Amino acid sequence: MYLIPIAWLYVAVLAAVTEETVVGGVLTFVFYGLAPLALFMWLLGTPARRRRRLDREAADDLAKDRAESDADQ
Repeated sequence: MYLIPIAWLYVAVLAAVTEETVVGGVLTFVFYGLAPLALFMWLLGTPARRRRRLDREAADDLAKDRAESDADQ
């Protein structure tokens, strides 16, 4: 899964190195490398975050139901 982000950062670093100034290189790396990569990783991580949240909520509901049934006995 991390092959694309690693390759993207590699290309962004190479593009940043070819800039004539340090400021240009840093801005190129940030705006062509880090910012798009952060957005990409956040968008691809959304289903996993949603799945984890639903699993956590289901586990909490199950624990709550068990606690209520134990209290009733």
